[in-house]
Amino acid sequence: MSDNEPIKILGISGSPRKKSTDYAVKYALQHAEEKFGAETQYFSARGMDLKFCIHCDHCIRTKKGCIHKDDIVSLYDMMLWADAWIIGTPVYQGNLSAQTKTIMDRCRAVVAKDPKSFQNKVGSALAVGGDRVGGQEPAIKTILDFYVISEMIPVSGGSFGSNLGGTLWSQDKGAEGTSEDSEGLRSLRKTVNRMVTMAQKFK
Repeated sequence: MSDNEPIKILGISGSPRKKSTDYAVKYALQHAEEKFGAETQYFSARGMDLKFCIHCDHCIRTKKGCIHKDDIVSLYDMMLWADAWIIGTPVYQGNLSAQTKTIMDRCRAVVAKDPKSFQNKVGSALAVGGDRVGGQEPAIKTILDFYVISEMIPVSGGSFGSNLGGTLWSQDKGAEGTSEDSEGLRSLRKTVNRMVTMAQKFK
């Protein structure tokens, strides 16, 4: 990779609202832009038509993508464009949101066409909870498992402060609460730093 070639990062917010998770993913992308000169794209589940995977095997039989023609289709090109992804989810019932899970499930249509589509792309995760310890780490682990299955390189922020990824506390105050969580934002910056460093090695 040329020293002048920027890392391309996709940020995905799996929240149906424009609040904490939206803020956190955009914060991560801004940090990557300012510190590393990264190119970024952003996708939000808010207001999108996201149909569940119905395991119809259309993508397996035809190798022509998903049978659903909804807003996730536009996300596929962004996923292929990026060197690294950061997926953010709100915590619902101790784990990730249905919107986040739907996006990940529907990636089956991409790898059905080419199993190596996402190979060696770097993936990280963040989760925002209304409680300080409210399911952030189980949600992040689910996203990291998805990266492993997709032959991506999952990364965390590392030991001492960001063990699995960015863990944020909104205090149920939306973006305002998340912006006040200095420790959570520190864990997110550490995660982004490692994500970009790893992506530079694999680009």
